[in-house]
Formats: sequence, structure tokens, C-alpha cells
Amino acid sequence: MRGVPGWFSRLLDIGLWLVVCAPPVSGVFGLDGRDAVVAAAGVPLLGGAVACGRRWPLAALAVPVGLSLMTDPEMLTPAYWAALAVFGYLAGSRTAAVRPALWFFGAVAAVGLVLCTAVSSDLWGWPTMLLTMLIAVVLPWLLGRCRRQYADLMSTGWRLAERMEREQQAVADRTRIRERARIAGDMHDSLGHDLTLIAVQAGVLEVDPTLDARQQAAVGELREAAGAATERLREIIGVLRADDEVPPRAPSDEGPDTVVERARASGVEVTLERSGATGDLPPMVALAVQRVLQESLTNAAKHAAGAKVRVRIVRDGDTLRLTVANDPAPAGPLAGVASGGSGLVGLDERVRLAGGTLRADPTDDGGFEVTAELPAAGAAPRAVEPPRPTTSARELEQARRQIRRRLTQAVLAPVAVLAGILLLMLPLSMISSVFSVLDREVYDGLTTGQPRDEVESRLPHFTRDGPPDGAPATPRGQDCAYYSTRFLSGDGYRLCFADERLVSKSVVGNP
Repeated sequence: MRGVPGWFSRLLDIGLWLVVCAPPVSGVFGLDGRDAVVAAAGVPLLGGAVACGRRWPLAALAVPVGLSLMTDPEMLTPAYWAALAVFGYLAGSRTAAVRPALWFFGAVAAVGLVLCTAVSSDLWGWPTMLLTMLIAVVLPWLLGRCRRQYADLMSTGWRLAERMEREQQAVADRTRIRERARIAGDMHDSLGHDLTLIAVQAGVLEVDPTLDARQQAAVGELREAAGAATERLREIIGVLRADDEVPPRAPSDEGPDTVVERARASGVEVTLERSGATGDLPPMVALAVQRVLQESLTNAAKHAAGAKVRVRIVRDGDTLRLTVANDPAPAGPLAGVASGGSGLVGLDERVRLAGGTLRADPTDDGGFEVTAELPAAGAAPRAVEPPRPTTSARELEQARRQIRRRLTQAVLAPVAVLAGILLLMLPLSMISSVFSVLDREVYDGLTTGQPRDEVESRLPHFTRDGPPDGAPATPRGQDCAYYSTRFLSGDGYRLCFADERLVSKSVVGNP
């Protein structure tokens, strides 16, 4: 027992021992012979059962079961019914597995069959023994099982609640990390584009012959500062906003025309060709178009400074195609501007989430071309795979199935056992009718006054299942046994004994 001090646990064991020993101790004074010896020996045996019950609950249950069978093979011993119920309940609540208990009950049933047939010579005592075990042992055991299942369910519930709380915290942390990464990507796309254009403008001014050496040096420093700012921007992640700030979720209002005009103002030679309306694009698609255009113009300014850039936006039904192509670079890449190498990877992911595809390849003439195909108005983003059940959800569902199965077993087990006992009645009735037939010659040879031992040595091993219908009541002070006259007969022989002698014999019942 968890959480219980050792001394208190010992007090509970002593109290339990006194409770289960009270009935046999109170009845020992009215017993004699073997029953009195069994009752006296039961007191220390029950004490040992209490002592080992926590570690070996089925072994503890075997003690009152054995004492009850020794007293009466049919287990009709009220002195041990309390012990049977208590130890049966404890065995159910302390045993995790069901199979050992089922083997135990099966072994007890087999021992009871042997005792009823070989010791008491009463085959019909076996169903009585099974019914007694069902009521006094199996039902308390099932109650103990229900108590253990309830405790297991409570423990599983608390464990799952703690795990779900941890999972919710982990989901919140992952959401924050993804949001910060998204903001980092947006800042890289927008601010990186602006800083690159600043560097391009500064590079143009740096070689302007109308500026003196001092002004050209200042412009060169401006270009280097823009490049350094772009490099630092790539390194910023995870610290873009405080936890209580609301992240921007709406796409920028800048359209393709605005992005192209800003690039032209920075010195990039850009031409824009449009075909079809683009004002009703879904927000995710519009944002993807803006980011692809910004990143493509930025890359052209970085790696092909001075080259012509052609932008083409064509809408054909439900498909939007964006193409950004630049001519071969007349000079090398722009000095002082860093390239992280992750811009196109981020664009591919953004376009994919918007339901489109992205392709970026060199052209045959040495230039570079970026092409994005996206769904236009009315198209839905690409479906996301539904989330898989979490570990907590699977464990909770498994616990629910186990509880339903165990409750079903708790209800159906007694019903199944009772039905099995009732089904046993038919073959037992057949067996009893066959082995309880008394030959007419043996019956005629019996005389009143014969000793009981001498008479029983000539009788069948089994008696009939009770008196036949219509048989008179047993005379006071006599012990009567009934035997069949033939197989499945309606009448029977009645032999009555008194003072260990045969006092009467008769044929009773309806033939």
C-alpha cells in the first residue's frame, strides 16, 4: 500500500486477522472431532495468509479455500465465508494479471470435483460447491478487480493530463519558433531587397565622375555598410519580437508594379509585362508573388549587376505564371553584398505552401530565370496532411478500451460461470441416474436391522439426486438415502438409517 506508514500497515493486518478469525473461533466451541481441529488450526493459518497477502495474494486466498474444503467439500462453511470474501476481494485488487486467478479457480473446481466424488460420494455436491465459490470468492474478486481498474484509470488519467500539458507547452514553443522564423524570412525578403537596392545605388554613385574623391569614399562606405547590414540581417533569428507582441499576419500592400518601380529607381534596368488581372489573388498567393519578385530582383542586382531584367506576369484562367529573367552579367557580382544561399530555398517553401511550384535555372545565353506557377482566384492552397494522433491520445484510447473490456468481463464472467454450472446439471443428471441404480436383487436382499456399514458396502457409489417426486417426508431421527430403480426412473428406493442400522426400506415416487 503506497503512502501508508509501515506501522499503520501492520495495524491493518492485525485488524484483518482478527476479523477473519472471529467466525471460526466463535464456532470452535460447538464443534468436535476433525472440524474442531481444522477450526483451531485455521487461526494461525489465516494469520500467515494475512502476512503474505500483500506479496502473494492468491496464496493467501488458498488458505481459507483449503480450510473450507477440508470442513465441507461443498464449501457450505459459514465460519470461513468472511475470510473467503475478504481474501477474494484483496486478491482481485492486488493482482494485475487475470490468468493466474483463472488458473487458481480452475484448480479449486477440479479439487472440489475430486472431493465430492471420492470423499463424500455425492456428485451433486460439486455444482453446490461451484455456486458457493462463485458467490463467496469470485464475486468479491471481481469487485476487487473493479477497484483496481478504477485506481489504474485514475492514475492513467493524471499521467496523461501531465503529458498533455507538456505536449501543449511544446506545441506553443514550436509555434513561437515557427512564427519567429516566418518573420525572419519576411524581413530577409523585404529588408534584404531594400538594402541590396541601396548597395546598388551606392555602387553606381561610387563610380560617378562628377563626385570628388571624398564623396566617392563616403559613398563606398555607404555601400559597405549596406552589405554589412544585409549580412547581419541573415544572422538575426529568434529575437525579432518580444513574446507579448502580435506578429503581422496580413500580406504587404505592395504590388508587382511598386516592387519593379523601386528596383528601377535603384538603377536596375527592369521591364514589366502583364497579361490578365491580378487584383483578386488569394492572400497567400499575392504574398508569394511579391516575395518571389523581390528575391529574384535582389539576386539579379547581386549577381548580375548592370544586366537587363525582364519580368512577366501572365494569368491564364486559374493559373498565374511569374517569370523573372536576367541577361548575362556584364561584370562580376556586386562587391560587398553577402549572399546567404537560402533565398531560393525559402521561396520554394513559400510557393509550395501557397499551392504552386518554383523553378530556378540558368538560361542558355548565360543568364538566369526564375519561374513560379501559382493558383489564381478560387484555387485552394495545397492540402496539408492531417496530424497523426499523439501518444497521449493513443494511450487514452487504449485505457478506454481496456476499461470497457474489463467491465464487460466483470459483468459477463459471473453470468458465464452460472450458465456453465446450469449446463453441468444435464450431464450430471445422466451420470447420477446411471451410477445410482440399485439392483432389485440387492434391494430384496437387504433386511432391517443390518449395520449401516454392511448395507452401504452393497449399495451403488452414488445416490440419487434427492428424493423422487411424491416421496413422503423423512421420518424424525432418521437419515434416508435414495437410489434409482432404473435409468431415468420416476420412482426410487428409500433406505432409512437410525443408530447406524437400517430401520426401513421402501419404494417411493411415481413409477
